[in-house]
Amino acid sequence: MAVADAAETSRAGGPRRQPRIIAIANQKGGVGKTTTAINLGTGLAAIGRRVLVVDLDPQGNASTGLGIDRTNRGVSSYDVLMGGATVAEAQVATSVPGLSIIPSTVDLTGAELELIDMPRRAYRLREALAVREEDLDYVLIDSPPSLNLLTVNALVAAKSVVVPLQCEFFALEGLSMLIKTIDRIRKGFNSELEILGVVLTMYDKRNNLSDQVAQDVRGFLGDKVYKTIIPRNVRVSEAPSHGKPALLYDHKCAGSLAYMQLASEMLRRERLAAAA
Repeated sequence: MAVADAAETSRAGGPRRQPRIIAIANQKGGVGKTTTAINLGTGLAAIGRRVLVVDLDPQGNASTGLGIDRTNRGVSSYDVLMGGATVAEAQVATSVPGLSIIPSTVDLTGAELELIDMPRRAYRLREALAVREEDLDYVLIDSPPSLNLLTVNALVAAKSVVVPLQCEFFALEGLSMLIKTIDRIRKGFNSELEILGVVLTMYDKRNNLSDQVAQDVRGFLGDKVYKTIIPRNVRVSEAPSHGKPALLYDHKCAGSLAYMQLASEMLRRERLAAAA
């Protein structure tokens, strides 16, 4: 049986569900990308979905934020990209039921140089995910805040992109750059890639600029912008230092409630799209 066929069949011989593979991406740092990956994944798991987070950022913040100690990262996303390990061998369970992660290590820092001379260098992650051994509903890829071969691998592996966008002055400028990148990936590597939605983050209701940015982004992308807005929230900022997503650290805080609402909105949109 061909690899692609094997990937569609579970161990029990039945059809394997195709997970929704989503890259959490923005070429600008400090926009809440990793925070969104962690807490959206937790929110989806809390609703009963089986979720895998792939930490593709050499900083490894998603791994730390989900409580994966650096001593427990013997197999990582670097090994998956290099073909030294399978998805099943690399993924680690988290404290959130239904949520696992392929952690990142410092080895990933040199991955771009090693990938340059490898065959099908842009498809390494896509091909690794195609032969996973576990049924999943979602794969969320936390990509680096720059356009490099790691980000390209994330966008080629994904079917869609969720873009966290901080409510600040240069938000639209960064968004237009990302849209151009997605267009290039769509034309050259992955014709199915689309923007699933834009998440407005770090919203400060006391700041008139936040309202103006939100209005501008909605005027630019319309319904692609989620109705849910993630507020600037101290408890969400504190949570990673405790190795927990905000939804475990303080499930009643405004940020946690917003991420639960975002997960629900994403599922609701998918149901409506499937029914259309």
